[in-house]
Amino acid sequence: MCFQELTRKTHFTMTRTDKDNSQKNDEIASTEVADELELNQPEAEVTEDGPDVSGGAQTTPEPAAEADAQSMPAEDSTELAAEGSAEPADQITALLDQVAEYQDSYLRAKAEVDNIRKRAETEVANARKFALEGFIRELLTVKDSLEMALAVDQSSGSEVDNRGVNEGLELILRQLESVFSKFSVEIIEPEVGDKLDPDQHQAMSVEESEDIPPNCVSKVIQKGYSLNNRLLRPAMVLVAKLPGETAGKG
Repeated sequence: MCFQELTRKTHFTMTRTDKDNSQKNDEIASTEVADELELNQPEAEVTEDGPDVSGGAQTTPEPAAEADAQSMPAEDSTELAAEGSAEPADQITALLDQVAEYQDSYLRAKAEVDNIRKRAETEVANARKFALEGFIRELLTVKDSLEMALAVDQSSGSEVDNRGVNEGLELILRQLESVFSKFSVEIIEPEVGDKLDPDQHQAMSVEESEDIPPNCVSKVIQKGYSLNNRLLRPAMVLVAKLPGETAGKG
């Protein structure tokens, strides 16, 4: 009896264990099926109803833009490329024109500045050279008087008493001529027979002469002077002419 009861309990236990295992297998299978349905449900919605527009912003499909770009005619693309390349060329040309204009203005301004500088240097140099022009002009009269005084004493047959005076006058004249030479004052004293030079000689009168060619200096009345090659006073002279020739001919 005990053996039967033990057998019955063992059978009951095995049966219950099989039921529990079967129930767990059913639950695992149900769970797997549910997971597969959740994974496959979004794909089915997108396929059947289209994209979900309820949430988030819509995005423009890129394939459509690429199709429009590919459908653009080749001529339009060429025209756009030509216009795009023409604009930089025009800008480069305009910039080159501006550079040429600025360069020309620079060269003109530089030349003007150089001319101003040279003119200023010339004026400064002339101011230094001819600063004593007025003073020298006044001294010329003094020198003329000294020469005239010496000539009168010598022509009057200098006596012994006047010898000291003559020597003093000659010494003063030499000193004055030395000062003139130091400051580039030159004497203009043509020789008899020299050709008349209107730039340095002033004809005071005309006299007949058989020995001197016409239009040549026959006599020097007063010496001339120049300061640094600038005429201070022309030499006053007489001009020769042929005998019987009227004034104005030759």
